[in-house]
Amino acid sequence: MEEKEFLEQNVDTGSTDPSTTRKHIVYGIHQSPHPLLWPVFGLQQALMCITGTLSLPFLIANQICAHDMPEVRSQLLSISFFMCGIATLLQNVIGIRLPIIQGGSMAFLIPIMTMMNLDQWKCRPRVILSSNSTSTQDFQWMEKMREIQGNLMLASLTQVFLGATGLVGFLLRFIGPLTIAPTVSLIGLSLAPIIIDMCALQWGISAMSLLLVVLSSLVLGKYTVPFPICNRKKKCHVIRYPVFQLAPVLLSICITWMFCFILTASDVFPTNSTVVGYEARTDTRLFIVSDAPYFYFPYPFQFGMPTFSAAGFFGMLMATIASVIESLGDYFAAARICGVPPPPPHAVNRGIAIEGVASVLCGMMGNGHGTTSYCENIGAIAITKMASRRVFETAGLLLVLCGIVGKVGAVLSLIPDPVVGGVQALTIGMVTVIGLSTLKFVDLGSARNLTVMGIAIIMGISVPRWIQSNPNVIDTGNSEADQILVVLLGMPTFVGGALGCILDNVLPGTDEERGMKAWRADLTGHLNTRNKTDMSAAVYDLPLVTPYLRRIGCCVHVPVSPTFSKQPSISNCLRRLKSRKRDIEESVDHTHELERLDSSGDQP
Repeated sequence: MEEKEFLEQNVDTGSTDPSTTRKHIVYGIHQSPHPLLWPVFGLQQALMCITGTLSLPFLIANQICAHDMPEVRSQLLSISFFMCGIATLLQNVIGIRLPIIQGGSMAFLIPIMTMMNLDQWKCRPRVILSSNSTSTQDFQWMEKMREIQGNLMLASLTQVFLGATGLVGFLLRFIGPLTIAPTVSLIGLSLAPIIIDMCALQWGISAMSLLLVVLSSLVLGKYTVPFPICNRKKKCHVIRYPVFQLAPVLLSICITWMFCFILTASDVFPTNSTVVGYEARTDTRLFIVSDAPYFYFPYPFQFGMPTFSAAGFFGMLMATIASVIESLGDYFAAARICGVPPPPPHAVNRGIAIEGVASVLCGMMGNGHGTTSYCENIGAIAITKMASRRVFETAGLLLVLCGIVGKVGAVLSLIPDPVVGGVQALTIGMVTVIGLSTLKFVDLGSARNLTVMGIAIIMGISVPRWIQSNPNVIDTGNSEADQILVVLLGMPTFVGGALGCILDNVLPGTDEERGMKAWRADLTGHLNTRNKTDMSAAVYDLPLVTPYLRRIGCCVHVPVSPTFSKQPSISNCLRRLKSRKRDIEESVDHTHELERLDSSGDQP
């Protein structure tokens, strides 16, 4: 059967080859549609990443005092798209090797907000440097960006270390549902004020974009749209495609953006920038398109050499750990959806390490945030029935292209903030619910678990607000220590996650009560491995070099090698030390016995 015919039958009837995967995937990881179709299927994955990443450069620009500098927004947006594409390519080629899209992580926005609230980083009044200079904020926002870059790079190096040394598995022993639930859910809850600010610019437009996403995905998703197609066997005919189900976010943004354009052209929205509703106009930043270069090539340290601080490093480190926890769950979810065996330790170690490398590159390029795996794209695999690695690599190339072509970033920056705010209200809400959904593994009838979760959530919300209202309340006598405590205690994810982890590991409780047993079984896919005997773990092997690595015996000790099988652990090391000590003692005793027998003249 030809490629196009195979695609048509699966899209038209919804049937698939049952031998491909147990999740009815049309194209498995090793399978590939016709190369001409790679951009088509790659585009829909790239668009979901673009939508999720779109608001991050805008929010970071607001934090670094560049809110009134649209050219900076466009620049940051191009860098973000470029680095998301690079991170996606690295992850699919030499990382976890699962079909995963890497996008901007909202977790890094929290420490940035906390850092920028410090007195030394607050926005200063604008000062005109000369009569011919209008970009008077350049030095201020670049100075802030260099601080973000340096701390992001340092924190990401920690992630590289965790993955390259195989310590991720050791840390997982202390992390369970009662740590993940408050950490992830507080990401969404802490970003709610920002979403409110974006929606408040024009509540009607924000509500429209939100409702269109819900309508398209949940109501119209079951309906298909006819498309004409031709091939040699069936000639020209019509197939039906679930457009509403596959592209609800894209449809919502396009329709709402067009609606804003019509209202702008008819002067329904006010032309006075001080009146509510002005930011919903589509011509407020129109000059960016003409000013933006056709091509923009990001390069390392373009904003100057990065700076570092202990407070900023610890804040970024907490965001990095949150990103690691999120990615671990995404890896196993992607494997289950694609119908392949759970990722082995070497693949997980390599995925975390490569994600850290990509975030280090993000810090060097200056996009202001690290990258993480997007669970939205993983969920889309089950909907689109497309798990081909080639398609996801093409999506990475498309993201790189969006970053290099400056006009693309400029056009996307014209999307009104209320439009993005309405969509983000749903996505941020989904992040919160995804965090809370991990509580399904714990015993919610246990007073212990309810106490841990309640304290983590309420303190994760209350303490940062108190710190923000009283920034000078912490006085240890050391200014650097004060900044570290202000940044850490100002992060809801750190306060809630740390309290949840400490209380969960200190308070008495069984593994079943804590949900550790069920969560670990689900995480490793142990319950489904019996049905996957026909699957090969070769999907996680590195391309080209794996046969050579198998010939090198010492590679079994390298945590990122496909041949890694002898994972060191503290218990194994102690066991080996005790065994070695016992052998030595037995050898010494045997020697003493021989000496005694020799001295007495007896034969052994």
